[in-house]
Amino acid sequence: MPEIPEGVSDVLLRFDVAAAVDILLVSGSIYWLLLLVRGTTAMTVLRGVGVLLVGAFLLSRVLDLRVLNWILRNSVAGLLIGMIIVFQPEIRRALERLGRTGLHSFLRKEERQDALNVVVRAALVLARQNIGALIVLERETGLQDVIDTGVPINASISSELLLSIFPESSPLHDGAVVVRVDQIVAAGCTLPLSESPLPAEYGMRHRAAVGITERTDAVVIVVSEERGQVSLCSNGRMVPDLDEQHLSRQLHRLFDLDLVEADPATDRRVS
Repeated sequence: MPEIPEGVSDVLLRFDVAAAVDILLVSGSIYWLLLLVRGTTAMTVLRGVGVLLVGAFLLSRVLDLRVLNWILRNSVAGLLIGMIIVFQPEIRRALERLGRTGLHSFLRKEERQDALNVVVRAALVLARQNIGALIVLERETGLQDVIDTGVPINASISSELLLSIFPESSPLHDGAVVVRVDQIVAAGCTLPLSESPLPAEYGMRHRAAVGITERTDAVVIVVSEERGQVSLCSNGRMVPDLDEQHLSRQLHRLFDLDLVEADPATDRRVS
């Protein structure tokens, strides 16, 4: 039986339950952060930083570059601070996700169900009339900073109210509507723009819809004025060109609701 090297045996002797838990926590945290930045511009930056550091380390070792070795050994703290600054949006998003309790998903389900039915029908009517729209559905992350950029409405949601906000004749058409459960909280709101690349056919309205979902857990319905299409944005991703059935199914899945037909007595179809 081959003899275990002395250095390896010392490591094995010090390896206990605490060390295993330590390794699992660090590995899990790194894996979770990588999943968080996957598919974003931050992943490209992280890949570039990794290639640069590995290349500098190998070059310093092979050519015995003492100054570069000294810089690499003494720049760990600076690199950590720099990474925090560069990846501040992703870190903020991670902490925001940790703070979600999930309680809102179990509260006021009936009101949320009726509101989704109203929003779906109104969005399809706006699409048929080629009227652009941005409808932000708040979930657990508070959107008060977005609400403060618009005009307070604080009215019960209805198809008629939504259809009166977005036509060009309305002073509030150029902005987003924020819906909290079954209330239209504000209209004419300004949304942060996404920095992710989007296809050329999508304009500022779609970029704003993706932008707010990159920073929060909100769900956004965006209606294209040019193409008369309805798209759904969540988690920084967009599902384009949805019909009524697919839009309703996606919304109910995101809000963890059972998909049922609306009661005609309480939520009539508009045309």
